[in-house]
Amino acid sequence: MADDSHLIERKTGSQELFKGRFLHAFRDTVALPDGKQTTREYVIHSGAVMVIPMLDDGRLVLERQFRYPVDRVMIEFPAGKLDPGEDSLACAQRELLEETGYSAREWARAGVLHPVISYSTEFIDIWFAKGLVLSERQLDEGEFLEVITATPAELLAWCRDGRVTDAKTLTGALWLQNVLSGAWNLDWKT
Repeated sequence: MADDSHLIERKTGSQELFKGRFLHAFRDTVALPDGKQTTREYVIHSGAVMVIPMLDDGRLVLERQFRYPVDRVMIEFPAGKLDPGEDSLACAQRELLEETGYSAREWARAGVLHPVISYSTEFIDIWFAKGLVLSERQLDEGEFLEVITATPAELLAWCRDGRVTDAKTLTGALWLQNVLSGAWNLDWKT
């Protein structure tokens, strides 16, 4: 393994900037590898999951949801924040059911992504789900979204054309493309 000591920054101080229900922000003073000091501002995030739900006919389950910070309706894979102490798979199962009404017979963890490494500790575990069974959605209070379906080709075209710009969904599309082509394998569990 490579020696990364010439790249590592070391925290020398920390100041809490904001603590809300969802976000917790800090400004740290750090010593740079050359000995100089600077500050780094970042947000602590508990982590999340994203689900790539695959229907038996090959279509994908997606969502359309208004996202206030970017002031537009986005097309996304189902996703949600981990509750304190919650297992990643349990969160994926909960979020899929709450947001779409689907449960799945088979699950496979694909990997993890870090959507905004420059200013957040957030990570998103990527899950695939198949053998979907539809029941009733259980949206959270104040949550409004539309469930849609698309073929993988439609989703990839939306990514290419800029209709899908959400980082987690773009990463999910990369995983999906490689899984469907057989280049990347998943370990499915029931």
